[in-house]
Amino acid sequence: MHEILIASAVASAIALGAMSPGPSFVMVARIAVSRSRQQGLAAAFGMGVGGSVFAAAALLGLQALLTAVPWLYLGLKLAGGAYLLLMAYRIWSAAPDSLSVVTETPQARGSQVGSVRRAFVLGLGTQLSNPKTAIVIASIFASLVPQQASSRLLIALPLLVFAIEVLWYSTVALLLSAVAPREAYLRYKAGLDRVASSVMALLGLRLILSVGKI
Repeated sequence: MHEILIASAVASAIALGAMSPGPSFVMVARIAVSRSRQQGLAAAFGMGVGGSVFAAAALLGLQALLTAVPWLYLGLKLAGGAYLLLMAYRIWSAAPDSLSVVTETPQARGSQVGSVRRAFVLGLGTQLSNPKTAIVIASIFASLVPQQASSRLLIALPLLVFAIEVLWYSTVALLLSAVAPREAYLRYKAGLDRVASSVMALLGLRLILSVGKI
């Protein structure tokens, strides 16, 4: 199969996976609607970096390693589930807190830069918290990428995953950071935060309870 056709098939499969609901979507959506567009986009870039890390790991044989060493996969799932539960707890705890509008001052701009960095790290951590994503990407590569793939294609695949993840989650961030979604969030913040927290907690529990399944 021609390399362009291979890349197109991989891109389609990765895009479908990225668009499926999960902790990454919940986190980017909440950051975009509750904080700022810049922070939502930063979280989207974190998701992209996390996806490219998983893609590179898949090409290096992570799937084979996790299959050969089940306790490693189990440990990663427990750690990922615990991370999602921690995020759920933090969101739930902050649900009653009101959001304040920050005035545009040099101090505020500095704080915004730090917040953007934190949003990026949060997006990256949320993406990397689910080792199943690595398995899905590895399975897609195993199914569609030939064993004798060129070095050009192998270099392009992680970049392709990065671009798809950033494009999708940036779209989510841009849509949900608009005025109408922001006003609706501010009106129903406590309830919406608790819904997001509950979804995050359920995803974390599902990941923990799935230990032992490769």
